[in-house]
Amino acid sequence: MSSTQKTVPVLAARGLAKTHGRTQALRGASVELRPGEILAVTGTSGSGKSTLLHCLAGIVRPDEGSVVYAEQRLDQLPEQRLSELRRTEFGVVFQFGQLIPELTALDNVALPLLLAGASRKDSHERAGEWLERFGVRGQEELRPGEMSGGQAQRVSLARALVTGPKVVFADEPTGALDSLASEGVMAALAHTARESGTAVLLVTHDAQVAAYADREVELRDGVVVSGADAVVEMSR
Repeated sequence: MSSTQKTVPVLAARGLAKTHGRTQALRGASVELRPGEILAVTGTSGSGKSTLLHCLAGIVRPDEGSVVYAEQRLDQLPEQRLSELRRTEFGVVFQFGQLIPELTALDNVALPLLLAGASRKDSHERAGEWLERFGVRGQEELRPGEMSGGQAQRVSLARALVTGPKVVFADEPTGALDSLASEGVMAALAHTARESGTAVLLVTHDAQVAAYADREVELRDGVVVSGADAVVEMSR
């Protein structure tokens, strides 16, 4: 057994169920994320991948089951505490980045630091360093509408990592990019996450994107059906 397998999970979900209207998105899904690993959650459209990520990140609450992070039940925490975690210990990246259109690249990346109380000078210095890590140094004054898709997603990744989070949640982060831009973004994310020891939960339907992960689990009809976490699923 590898040292990774022996490690206590940084995030663990058990028996998650979630219904949207008449659609049951999750039907008892269980998954574990280990410190410093990149985990790909794969599956077809409608398999429940994004709903699972949203439950794990505390964006939505499951109808049933538990999500444990640092000995805390995320599914039971008040919204104020969940928002604080997403500002400090979690980073979230969506398919289209969701950058603030009125802000420059530098200000978009600096925003989480400013919200956490850092000075403008320090926030901009750290934001500039992260833009450089993701290969978009020199684009600080561009606004999202002036960036290519690849540039915008690199800025989104820099914003997600600038606070030094323990976990990054990436929901189809390359879904809006061409193959070349996708490879560049994933290589940058994988390198930076491993360098900083950040755990990444990556939702994707793209096998080439999943190949950057240390481990892969497949979600089908709201449950984990393959990968190491399928053992957890079957033991419930």
